Amino acid sequence: MSKKKNIIFFGIDSLRSDHLGCYGYYRNTSPHIDKLASEGVCFKNYFSPNIPTTPGYASMLTGCDVINTQVVALRHKGQLRKEVKTLPEILKENGYYTSCVGFTGNPSSRGFDEYLDYPAWGSWEEGRLHKAEKLNDVTIPRLKQLMNQEQPFFLFLRHMDPHAPYLPPSPYERMFYDGDECEPGNKSMEPIFSFKPHRDFHKSWMPPGITDKDYVIAQYDGEIAYMDACIQNIIQTLISYGVYDDTLIVLNSDHGETLYEHDCYFDHHGLYECNLKVPLIMRLPAKLPKGKEIKSFTSHADIVPTVLDLLDIDTDIEHDGKSLMTHLDSHDDELEKEFYLTECTWMRKHGWRTPEWKLIIALEPDFHFKPEVELYNHKDDPNELNNLVELRPDIVTKLTKKMEDWLALRKKETGLDTPIFDQGDWHGFEGVGSFKSSEQAYESLYLGDAGMAKRLQEKSR
Repeated sequence: MSKKKNIIFFGIDSLRSDHLGCYGYYRNTSPHIDKLASEGVCFKNYFSPNIPTTPGYASMLTGCDVINTQVVALRHKGQLRKEVKTLPEILKENGYYTSCVGFTGNPSSRGFDEYLDYPAWGSWEEGRLHKAEKLNDVTIPRLKQLMNQEQPFFLFLRHMDPHAPYLPPSPYERMFYDGDECEPGNKSMEPIFSFKPHRDFHKSWMPPGITDKDYVIAQYDGEIAYMDACIQNIIQTLISYGVYDDTLIVLNSDHGETLYEHDCYFDHHGLYECNLKVPLIMRLPAKLPKGKEIKSFTSHADIVPTVLDLLDIDTDIEHDGKSLMTHLDSHDDELEKEFYLTECTWMRKHGWRTPEWKLIIALEPDFHFKPEVELYNHKDDPNELNNLVELRPDIVTKLTKKMEDWLALRKKETGLDTPIFDQGDWHGFEGVGSFKSSEQAYESLYLGDAGMAKRLQEKSR
């Protein structure tokens, strides 16, 4: 019997796919990730349907949708349902040692044999961050130990580089920007610093006096380029030990990031494409073709059944996702699908996405004062700039019925209610319940400085 394949899973936080070269980005942010994609399979229309971190990782690591995980909010109360088995739990039962770096204490991270951590937060006053190097400082020595053991391993790495604060070290902070970030005549940062809930957090890690939003976007791209170089250090370690081609590599993200779109500046809330579309790249030469691009709609729930398929592991679990191996020889237009969306970060909304349309329905007023219902046509308006609710009420009715029918079917199949409807004090204010107005939400929600943001993130880890 051949030795079981090891797995390294790059579960990157806040990485949108359209800022990678292999997904068409004009900046050279990701040469090493692009090479990985050219050596394996790259899924071009891969989605994280449930925003943000906690539900995103829950689906990614279980193969279940949001109905089955019942995890829908960033500040999820309680644990992942005990009836749901995680990928590390399944692999452990099949002889693997499972190790997790940077994802400690989150309900979605249940089941690893060990948890290692590294510092991934900071502020302008503390100086430039070295998140990926600090992850490597923990990961590479442990990886070498794991490769010297007979037992196969699953190593899950949560890179935090694309997650704010964006403070990449030199030379990455100037790699994509050569202007004056404090140019007096530039007004592009005024909306960010006028938005009370998040302005102090942004000010805590941005240069004093900054006026140019393009500088901040360049920092996000610099974080990706810096992380990309550090990821190559891990790949090179595998190569030097002669196990690269015998290791399943998965690169994925829990959600994307809004930069200067939709008023959701430099964060990850909102059910827009910049948050929903994330990368998925897989490499295993013995099982996966080289340089294959899949344009079919795929999502987080598909990862676990795919990994198990690639590893020839059979279980009696009925996952909500399907193995993506079926896509390798199929026509993309036969595999497009519709799916349910949720978000419970700073707003509580749900919706329905088809290849052509997206419907977003607010379940309570949000702090951006957005309309209760949004409708976008992705073929004519890929940037989601024109809300067609008034012009196409027929489509709103049609998609709403599709969503409600699907939710009713899932309840019949699982016996479980839709969790987005029952979130109580999802925002962290005990006894407040749903916000009654956008004004109440705006005045209540405050991210604070980098220290407060770090504490909030730690609660969700």
